[in-house]
This record gives sequence, structure tokens and C-alpha cells, in this order.
Amino acid sequence: MSKNRYSLTKFSSKNAYDWWWHSFVATNAETGELKPFFIEYYVINPGLWKDKIIFGQSEENKLNKKKPCYAMLKAGTWGEQKVQLHNFYNISDFYASSKELNCKIGNNELTESNLSGAVNVSEQERDLYPERMSDAGSMQWNLSVEKKVKFDVGFGSSKLLNLLGAFQMYWHVEGMKCNFKGEIVFNNQKYIVNPESSYGYQDKNWGTDYTNPWIWLNCNNFTSKLTNNKIDASLDLGGGCPKVFGISLKRRILTAFYYKGEFIEFNFSKFWKKSKQQFSTDEDEKYFYWNVISDNRKFKIEVNFKCEKSKMLLVNYESPNGEKNHNKLWNGGHAEGIVKLYKKQNKTIELIDELEGSLGGCEYGEY
Repeated sequence: MSKNRYSLTKFSSKNAYDWWWHSFVATNAETGELKPFFIEYYVINPGLWKDKIIFGQSEENKLNKKKPCYAMLKAGTWGEQKVQLHNFYNISDFYASSKELNCKIGNNELTESNLSGAVNVSEQERDLYPERMSDAGSMQWNLSVEKKVKFDVGFGSSKLLNLLGAFQMYWHVEGMKCNFKGEIVFNNQKYIVNPESSYGYQDKNWGTDYTNPWIWLNCNNFTSKLTNNKIDASLDLGGGCPKVFGISLKRRILTAFYYKGEFIEFNFSKFWKKSKQQFSTDEDEKYFYWNVISDNRKFKIEVNFKCEKSKMLLVNYESPNGEKNHNKLWNGGHAEGIVKLYKKQNKTIELIDELEGSLGGCEYGEY
């Protein structure tokens, strides 16, 4: 049974969300410009469905403390023309398999190998319905995807702990490194998605609320500063302050680094790897910064990335209880920086490579 399946149960579906996130880079068919995009298939509180979409952020529903209930397609882009576009659907128009990734929202479909769909939000809809938390614009897609590297965070995303509702927010990365192929039409402009330059990523989150702080960084576009060659590598890290059975743990993250066929993990839940991590997120007027030092028995990595704020979105989600706590959740697709990889041997540390990355996905928010 795939961990990328639909993860809500009969018991959790009245107070939980589930989503599948995809991000990748496409090429403008006219100009050749590279531009990152994202697509998300999302559902919240499907067990509350009573023949009517409920928007938790409407003034009436906030006053009456009503929980949201809908399926949603979320899609958009960063940088110039940055937008997040939301289309909403009845739960009766939502289907997802509890065995594998097979999801339908209206006529929009998602499997492990293909995704198709469209969103369209008019300026009038944007202005009349602020509770939908959407910009205006349109986007259509028809893509295939080949998932090259997976990051399974371990027992924290297991079937048993999911059934027990142990964690407030779960994470599974089926596509830490992906090759997307196909076509995007964004605001009537055509973009081609080429596998070798898509630098793609796919993960899923589910749970009863969102972690605070909320930290994520991924990059699949690396060049060695030592050789000036493109490198088959992938970086992924995420976390914040996880809650287990309602108890907050100390701030911590999970980090994975794939380098030339070798998968290297820094994961506090896999104690036998003896992982240690130091991390910080900072900001100034222009940039957000992600700084991480990770050690295990065999390897050490140093990560120093940044993303320009002007290219980022303040991405919108409401919680299953109807509250919207993350009002400054920065989300970007232009993260760039350096990863230094070291190998430990005979009590010495040797620099294996220094990599320069760009067009990475990133997120940071705290309230």
C-alpha cells in the first residue's frame, strides 16, 4: 500500500485535510524563459459534507465558528505575474483511493504518472469572494511525471500512527526528484515542460493542523562549483515544531540529500543514524534565508539558501477548525544557494563537493 494514497480515515475526515503538491519548472514557448509553477490537489473535512461547500473564512462562518468543507484545486506561479488560484468543488465531486495515488476532483485527475486539470478565477470572483483567498487568472495543464527519488520519513508517516492520529501534521515525499513532461497554459501563454529542465518535486501533507513554524526547502537543479558540471543531486528538508499526541516537540527538521545515486538522510526518528542538525531561518528587507548544518555517522552537509521576497507568495490555507493562523506563510520557487557535502572517514572530514543550486522550492511561516 502506497504512502502516497489518500490518508484520511472515517474517524479523521471530520477534522483534517489531505493534499498532493507538485512543483516544477516550465519553458516559455515564445521567449525560452524558465518559470516555476505549482499544482495542488486538496480536500478538507470531507466527512462533514452536507450538500454545500463551506468556506471557513466567510464572515458568517467565522462568526458561527463553522468548519470548512470542500475539495480544491490550487495552482499558480512565482516571480513575475505571481498568483495562487483556487477553484472549489463539492465533496460529491471528489474521489481518492486509500490504496494508491488515484484522485479526481471534478474533471481534474491525478495519479502517480499523470496529472491534468484547469483553474480559472475571474477578477470579479476574486473581488466578490475574499473567503476563497484567491488571486485572478487561469491555468491549464496536462503532464506526465516520472518519480526518480523518494524520501520516506519513516514511522512518523506509518499506517498505524496515522490511524491513531498521532501527529498533527504528516509528511511523505514520493517524488523528491521528478521529471515532468507536458504543457502548461498560464493566462493564455503556452509553456513547455521538458523532463531534463523541469527540476520537479512532489509530496503530500495531511493532518489536523499545520506546523508552526513551517519550514520547507527543496532543490533539484545543481551544478558543481568544483567541476562546473551539472550534478545528479536533490535536496529536501522540512519541519518546524511537530506535535505528537498533542505534545509539542522541540523545533526540528528532517533533511535528505541525494548525490550521484547515494541517498543520505538526517532524521531524528531513525536514531541509529545518529543524526544531529542545527538550523535557522532569517530574513532581511530583500531575502529569506535557510541555514542548516546536518551530521550523521558518515556524512555532513552545510546548506545556505535564500529566496527573494519580491518573487514569493504569501500562500493561503485555512485550518480544519476554521481558523487561519498562518497569515505570513512565505512560499517561493526561486530559492538559490550552496550545499557543501562532506564525508567522514577515520576521524577526518573530506569535502566531496560544493554545489550551487537554483530554482528551488521553499517555504517559511510562523505565528
